[in-house]
Amino acid sequence: MKTFKLISLQMVEDNEVLDIPLHDGLIINKEDEKNRWLIEAYVDASFTDFFEKHFEQKKETFAQVVISKKENDPASFTTTILHMKKIDGHLSVLFEGYLKRTRNYAELLLSDLIERGFSGEELLNEFREKMVTRPKLASSSK
Repeated sequence: MKTFKLISLQMVEDNEVLDIPLHDGLIINKEDEKNRWLIEAYVDASFTDFFEKHFEQKKETFAQVVISKKENDPASFTTTILHMKKIDGHLSVLFEGYLKRTRNYAELLLSDLIERGFSGEELLNEFREKMVTRPKLASSSK
């Protein structure tokens, strides 16, 4: 098993990205035959209703996480919530996930910009700007 620092967490639902501010978190590659990962996010308790809905329904959700350094591309996971626990005004959420193989960030960004109608010089300028600012892309969950 390998453990990494969880830098950011976004939950994707109906092509909408919900940023979940982290107080702390980690992600573990179990390196098993099923390619499972464990994700633990320590978040504000205000997200309890959101996560309880998914936990109670045993609903599969898509998560985008950045691992180790904020400069890294987000990795997409199909997840289910295994356990939740309130701790001192916060919520610890334990997910089990499977890494989704996605195109790299540049391809996703270019696809997103084209879908939004950019072309020519305007496309090139937007692409350059967004490669620096690296906005979150809902299309990476597709």
